[in-house]
Amino acid sequence: MGYVKVRSRPSLISGLISGALLILGGVLWAGGNLLGQWLALIVTLVLIIVFIDRLRKTRKFMPAGLMIIAGIIALIAMVMSSLQLPST
Repeated sequence: MGYVKVRSRPSLISGLISGALLILGGVLWAGGNLLGQWLALIVTLVLIIVFIDRLRKTRKFMPAGLMIIAGIIALIAMVMSSLQLPST
């Protein structure tokens, strides 16, 4: 959205990089690779921190606040998924 609204190249580049890393993490995780799990968790945590900082600076809920909420929900889902024990 940052690129669409104000033609922010850093926003476009960071979005593409973080999205690619999350896709890679998801693919690796789905294949049972522990590295994928850690990659997805770390990228999500970094994005939450970035958006917390952005919300603190702008004091505008959109889009930072919404992204924080979405990131926390995703992080909780990933942690819960990784804590599930395999069925016997």
